Amino acid sequence: MTGEAQGRELRKTPLHARHKALGARMVEFAGWEMPVQYRGIRAEHSAVRSRAGLFDVSHMGEIDVQGPGAEGFCQRVTTNDVERLNPSQAQYTLLLNDRGGVIDDLVILRLEADRYLLCVNAARRTVDFAWLAGHAGNAVTVRDVSDTYALLALQGPAAEAILQPLTALELPALKAFNFLVGDVSGVRCIVSRTGYTGEDGFELYCPADDGVRLWDALMGAGEVEPTGLGARDTLRLEKGFALYGHELDETTTPPEARLGWVARLDKGPFIGSEALSRKEPLRRRLAGLEMEEPGIARAGYPIFHDDREVGRVTSGTRSPTLGKAIALGYVSTDAAARGTEVQVEIRGRRVRGRIVRVPFV
Repeated sequence: MTGEAQGRELRKTPLHARHKALGARMVEFAGWEMPVQYRGIRAEHSAVRSRAGLFDVSHMGEIDVQGPGAEGFCQRVTTNDVERLNPSQAQYTLLLNDRGGVIDDLVILRLEADRYLLCVNAARRTVDFAWLAGHAGNAVTVRDVSDTYALLALQGPAAEAILQPLTALELPALKAFNFLVGDVSGVRCIVSRTGYTGEDGFELYCPADDGVRLWDALMGAGEVEPTGLGARDTLRLEKGFALYGHELDETTTPPEARLGWVARLDKGPFIGSEALSRKEPLRRRLAGLEMEEPGIARAGYPIFHDDREVGRVTSGTRSPTLGKAIALGYVSTDAAARGTEVQVEIRGRRVRGRIVRVPFV
């Protein structure tokens, strides 16, 4: 726990008492007291890959945007093409500053023709809301509604089979990045086929006061493993998903982060598009690394090629699925080609690795 966190009271999700009762190890994350693991990261990770895990991600932020100008506003402040969304569809997108740097990555849900829900990172909730509100005109209302929601993520190949008996919603017909609104065990939910693990699954938004009831229903529905932030991180890293504050920040541009596909320059102007349109040569790229000698490449460790430092690790772990150390990091473009031999300096010793294709799994 950081010194800053020790000096203030950490926020708690509506499920906090459930985590404590399950014996979760709690840690500080983005100003919240969150479960990092219950039975163990490896066991929880394996459960999500093989069957299903249940995450409490109620620390994430939700921002409501509505009004006659909502579509135009969202089209201007996000990078993806909002006009392609019909109600009940969702989209991965970015907020950029004028220099093309990433303010946040998020999922936007089109609730109605003139109403959207933006699910943003917990650590960026205040920044995002202030930035969005500062760009809103008279034709749109922007509200931070985070405290009114609990958000649970049921992830894994068995997620649909576990969730279906609890709802009349037709889950087999629900495609990825689409959502339905209906009751799950008597709790009104937005049921979105989205997630951060690379597995099939659902994110369920419900009123904060109903979070415990929904958690209990899902936990009692089958072989569901309560899963903490530790496994959430190893799962997303195996799939090469970016984490804000590691792979993304306000100095990072979408092309550098291999997210150029989500910056739709063909849709028309948006904040940051002018900077991206210059198409300046990239000096660095996000790359996958696989270690070929013992050692975990942690965030911040320097990366070398031909005896010169070419970049830094942004995230690293030992992959439970592969049984070997993997990492993401930014490296100079001349060292970013697949198969390039590199070394990562780990505690003063250079350990061999190589650039590999992402996703790792």
